Amino acid sequence: MSESSALEAASSFAELNLSPEIVRALDDLGYQTPTPIQKQAIPLVLAGRDLLAQAQTGTGKTAAFALPLLQKMQPFANTSTSPARHPVRALVLAPTRELAIQVYESVVAYGKNIPLRSTVVYGGVGLESQTQQLRAGVEVLVATPGRLLDHAGSRTLSLAQVEYLVLDEADRMLDMGFLPDLKRILNLLPQNRQTLLFSATFDDNITRLAQSFLRDPLKVEVARRNTAAETVEQVVHKAREEDKIDALVRVVTAREISQALVFTRTKLTADRLGRQLQRRGLNVAVIHGDKAQSERLLALESFKQGKIQLLVATDIAARGIDIAELPYVINFELPYSPEDYVHRIGRTGRAGAEGMALSLVAPDEEKLLAAIEKFINRPLPPAPLPTLVPPEIPSRTAPPVPTRTPAAVRPRGRRAEVCALLLPPARIEGEASPE
Repeated sequence: MSESSALEAASSFAELNLSPEIVRALDDLGYQTPTPIQKQAIPLVLAGRDLLAQAQTGTGKTAAFALPLLQKMQPFANTSTSPARHPVRALVLAPTRELAIQVYESVVAYGKNIPLRSTVVYGGVGLESQTQQLRAGVEVLVATPGRLLDHAGSRTLSLAQVEYLVLDEADRMLDMGFLPDLKRILNLLPQNRQTLLFSATFDDNITRLAQSFLRDPLKVEVARRNTAAETVEQVVHKAREEDKIDALVRVVTAREISQALVFTRTKLTADRLGRQLQRRGLNVAVIHGDKAQSERLLALESFKQGKIQLLVATDIAARGIDIAELPYVINFELPYSPEDYVHRIGRTGRAGAEGMALSLVAPDEEKLLAAIEKFINRPLPPAPLPTLVPPEIPSRTAPPVPTRTPAAVRPRGRRAEVCALLLPPARIEGEASPE
């Protein structure tokens, strides 16, 4: 068996030639067996190759790039207080604040036994605390593009010593909205670097564009292109637009859903849906790009802890929410982009767990549904809405008829004389019953 074949067949992280410090951190996290994307990507990253890696959501892409990069930087780890001893060596770019925070937390967990510094910078919060951390020196920097450029423009960090660049959710990073910022960032980085692109979806245009700044990249695909995880059951319910809220409540009630992520296309719809569901007695929170970062983080944390039943969100949450064993994702509205559908439903069925994705489809969304079916190369036939079972009404037994009138309500005086003829005589306690 060749060395590469042996690595792909590795049944433990130690067999992937990761350091004892990293393996020990993974053991503490309960990580035992590498996933397919980790088995294939980690050896290639350790070998210094540029990579274009595609895998379904929830399959461990973050560890697939973070673990080998921590390993490669481990010889530079030190406890010096001098910022010069802690230059930015690895830069990870993410399209959303939530995803950036998630990646950063993973890096911290994986590298807890290695004295490498890391931090995360994103918009929606003040610059001051981020600036202090950057000036103190960090080896691993996770960032959203806009906030990274803010710091670069303020000269609070230098990217001149970056050796590793990672684009997480690269399809979104390379679309027209992020491309100008990405080009500015690439101009700030050394030409001689290792570049890694990871995502669940790639199209041909993005692949061609990526080739322009990758050096002889290898392509890793561990699943059929642009597919959702096989552990996710996908169900479509047809409903008129004006009936969708009733349909949603019906689905939540009939399936006894205790936790679900509900997606809308717009912030306005998310806010309106949240209010209407709250009026119907459901425990709901809403997150989108106009919410303050503190509100978004509080809502996410409450949702992860099970304090919130339904989290209504725009596609800002389609990438970056990692909740163990999230049972349901509900598309209140289908996304305009089929790629976003794959990322949305990838919030459930993660790490091998089973999940269900429910979509409410109005007549004017039929074209969006057809585009999704073409993209994932499988039909999604409609299913009837679940039937609500009426609650059982407890049977009521009629109270027994008293055999005698209580003494407290017995008539007195002349009425008592008349009633005495009609009522049986009261029995004294302990008196023998007549035969």
